[in-house]
Amino acid sequence: MSLPNVHYDPAFSDRVARAEEILGYKFKDPGILEVAITHPSAGEPQERVSNYERLEFLGDSILGAIIAEEVFMRYPDLDEGGLTHIKVALVSGSTLSDVAKEAGIADCIIFGESELNTSARGLHSALENVFEALVAALFLDGGIEPARTWSLKMLGPLISRDLAVKEENPKSVLQEITQARRMTSEYEIVDEIGPSHDRTFVAVVRVNGKVRGQGKGRTKKGAEAAAAAEALKTFRK
Repeated sequence: MSLPNVHYDPAFSDRVARAEEILGYKFKDPGILEVAITHPSAGEPQERVSNYERLEFLGDSILGAIIAEEVFMRYPDLDEGGLTHIKVALVSGSTLSDVAKEAGIADCIIFGESELNTSARGLHSALENVFEALVAALFLDGGIEPARTWSLKMLGPLISRDLAVKEENPKSVLQEITQARRMTSEYEIVDEIGPSHDRTFVAVVRVNGKVRGQGKGRTKKGAEAAAAAEALKTFRK
């Protein structure tokens, strides 16, 4: 399946070839793969090319279905909650980023000058996004089997029953502690770092008006959770 308005650029043939080597798959339409490894910054200052954002959207759903099916079949005794915990742990941003980095995908990403001049400050999130985009590219070019084969090759070894145990929600735990002590807690986003397509948020949590924790995250909720986790260290001491 071809993508509309996508034209393969031979200038990036070496990166496309490297990506094919990592995937273990030869694309019928290399243009799809080029889009999957193209960072949004590559379109600056003019929209030169398509980038991985739309493929990332599709790949997220496909990857989720592949992992859901795998854990469903592998652990027939686990309930919905346990299966969900395993799936969420595997398709989380940090897991995908780490696996993509280990596979060498960083060397394949096509960045624009704005990112190159900042030493690719958004590499961590870019790796996660490209991983999902690659799943979508495999699906569009070859169907579900190439997508499933590569996804499970990368994430299959990480599947574990231990992941079925839900990690605590730091915001909920902190709320329980402060309420029990008749304290109040509130969160504030104090900074936003990076371009709009790759933003990092900085949050603080105040307990009875005093800052007790600070954290960063790709989303406001993630930053608040990180701040709560930092505050919990103080309370637990």
